[in-house]
Amino acid sequence: MSVVGVLFLSYLIISYIAGAIISMSIILENRDPARTVTWLLIFILLPGIGLVIYAVFGRNIRKRKLFKTQKLAHNIKEKNLFENLKEIQELVELEQSSIKRKILEYEDEEEEEYAKKRVISLLLNTGMFPFTSNNKIDVYVDGNEKFDNLLRDIKEAKNHIHLEYFIIKDSEIGRKIKNLLIEKVKEGVKVRILYDDVGCWRFWFHRKFFNEMKKSGIEIMPFLPAKLPFIGGKLNYRNHRKIVVIDGNIGYTGGINIGDEYLGRNKKFGYWRDTHIRIKGTSVYMLQMIFLIDWYYTTRDAIDLKEYFPKMDYCGDSMVQVVASGPDSDWEAIHYAYFSAICQAKKSIYIETPYFIPDESLLIALKSAALSGVDVRIIFPKIADHKMVNNASYSYFDDILRSGGKVYLYTKGFIHSKVMIIDDKIASTGSANMDLRSFMLNFEINAFIYDEKVVKVITDDFFEDLKNSEEIKDVDFNNRKMMKKISESIARLFSPIL
Repeated sequence: MSVVGVLFLSYLIISYIAGAIISMSIILENRDPARTVTWLLIFILLPGIGLVIYAVFGRNIRKRKLFKTQKLAHNIKEKNLFENLKEIQELVELEQSSIKRKILEYEDEEEEEYAKKRVISLLLNTGMFPFTSNNKIDVYVDGNEKFDNLLRDIKEAKNHIHLEYFIIKDSEIGRKIKNLLIEKVKEGVKVRILYDDVGCWRFWFHRKFFNEMKKSGIEIMPFLPAKLPFIGGKLNYRNHRKIVVIDGNIGYTGGINIGDEYLGRNKKFGYWRDTHIRIKGTSVYMLQMIFLIDWYYTTRDAIDLKEYFPKMDYCGDSMVQVVASGPDSDWEAIHYAYFSAICQAKKSIYIETPYFIPDESLLIALKSAALSGVDVRIIFPKIADHKMVNNASYSYFDDILRSGGKVYLYTKGFIHSKVMIIDDKIASTGSANMDLRSFMLNFEINAFIYDEKVVKVITDDFFEDLKNSEEIKDVDFNNRKMMKKISESIARLFSPIL
């Protein structure tokens, strides 16, 4: 055997031994079986290369140890909230107890309210996420609506502005926000910004953009920096949240980052359809808490909370639960709430998502609903922004269509909206996609809305989107080219780690 042959054989032996050792570690971690099998296949089919892929994307690196400080941050903030802001806690508890009593009074046979009761209780038990009714909610369908209102609110800020985004680009809208924030700092307004380090990696040459804000007095920090991903193993855990809190009583959350493409200025995507909400009211306390926890975890700066939780006057009658989930959580709250809501659906399930990679439980729940006669409809972008994820999504559509559900491709531009509507009674929107990464790896935030007037607005938007979509027909779908089917099946095989 030649020297090259010996070296190659040695490489294979070492790779397979290392793969076997790591495989045992993965098995002992009791991960999701689909993810475990996927990694085992990668180690077998891609010796050596699979180890590199795992080092970057697969390592749990003892997740509990990595986020021990994050849990400490939760404890500190909760303790401070309870001890220093008793009047606020009493207000929230009073409101919650009143609403909860009303919900629990419903008899189980009153099916219209049963799903609400189950989802609300689940979210209370998985993360102690309070629900409040003193809220006014505005729903925006694109970046133009969102940024027009956000800029107005920033201009009117008096005390502080907190922003947390997965992506912040040096763009026309980014510079407009930057310049306005610098003006507010000069007026004495405190400005803090968190951005995801990996989400903004590809814009590293825009660091001047961030430095200008730092020099002006804005506190701006990257969340969970991953400068050495092969060693640190943090690359897999990203902060996908979109949060704005202004003066403690106005909040924004949804799917829109900061960049010009969200204003429809990207030639490839054209019009960018998204969903974002503005909340004025008591639920802003939760947006504020989540931001301050993430800020503490990033900076170790324990902020005095009192001025950031002002007393709230009457704002409206919308009942909302703001829910956070992430690798630091004991429960996958958004994932579980989706599953519960889908299982409780009696009439309809409407979903908008740019990525559709459900786990087996959600897929079975959706198929069961469709087979039971529930109107299951999914709107998905016709334009692909991530080819492999798009291919994997199509493989799951086959299951939905065969069970009687309907899938539509949005044709007006690109749809990035993350929405689920159940029986016209519950709507969820926020940063979480309908995929495994959002449910299990990313830091996400969603608002679960129980106000039927607001839910109707979101539902009307859904049906407006249907007018700009084309339905996937069984005949056409089954007749797609064999190579397309093969690429979808391969992508699905790797979907647990996408």
